[in-house]
Amino acid sequence: TGTPKGVAITQQSTVALIHWAHTVYTAEQLQCVLASTSLCFDLSVFELLVPLCRGGAVILAENALALTELPAAREVTLINTVPSAMAELVRAGAVPAAAQTINLAGEALSGRLVTQIYESGRVQQVWNLYGPSEDTTYSTYARCRAGEEPRIGRPVDNTQAYVVDGAGALVAVGVEGEIWLGGAGLARGYFGRAAQTAERFIPDALSGVAGGRLYRTGDVGRYSASGELEYVGRRDQQVKVRGYRIELGEIEAVLKHHPAVAEAAVVVRAARSGEPEIVGYVVWQAGAAGDVGELRRYLREQVPGYMVPTQMVVLEELPQTENGKVDR
Repeated sequence: TGTPKGVAITQQSTVALIHWAHTVYTAEQLQCVLASTSLCFDLSVFELLVPLCRGGAVILAENALALTELPAAREVTLINTVPSAMAELVRAGAVPAAAQTINLAGEALSGRLVTQIYESGRVQQVWNLYGPSEDTTYSTYARCRAGEEPRIGRPVDNTQAYVVDGAGALVAVGVEGEIWLGGAGLARGYFGRAAQTAERFIPDALSGVAGGRLYRTGDVGRYSASGELEYVGRRDQQVKVRGYRIELGEIEAVLKHHPAVAEAAVVVRAARSGEPEIVGYVVWQAGAAGDVGELRRYLREQVPGYMVPTQMVVLEELPQTENGKVDR
């Protein structure tokens, strides 16, 4: 997704993450945790250290999809992965009976997938976890329920999550703004990149704590009336097409609500004329008789005409990065 940059995390920040996790997850849940993400991906911090520091075991796999061929798969009590990988496990009927807890992070989570996970076996808890590497893996968490659209919830222990406007002032409940994070999980910065560190890690003018810092995530969110944080999308996914400002994440969310759509991604490409155009990519639900024309009609009922993709492309599966995220 760009030039790699090292995030300098302190041992103290990692300990804060582990301490929080041990207040949320029981020893039984952490008895056998699947470790299936690369060491370059921050989810691995949870997968490896949280169970081991609680006396649990770590079951190693090349990736989450390798779980289907893993001899120790039946022992896995907790799966910690990205939604796109989990969707494949559900589709393959490969969720182990002992896996009663599912952690999902790294991508936006749909309510449909949550419902499918609960229906797939004996899963008792599905958690939606949000946070950038710059705040040591997880910053907020929410327990998901079937039939409800997931929120990213409330801050983990010793973490602050603010929603601010373009001037850095707090916005009202329900108003969208950029998510800024602070607290014990904050990284020192980007290794060897002082300019980038100064741009994203800024002095904390909101908490009143002397010497405090905040991290500008680039994510757009809002607080609900219940006090839970809702994820809207990325600031860098806001594009301008034909004079209109468009949140690509909003189009994706509508597409995923369609009963025939299993997965969706929306990007902006340059048309032959050189002008930008919106392109939607969809994967049909297994056994669904998907129809692109009907999907377009559905979109026009849900969003303004300028948000309807110029092209719709049907794929057998969405491409993924090494870390299991959608490769845009």
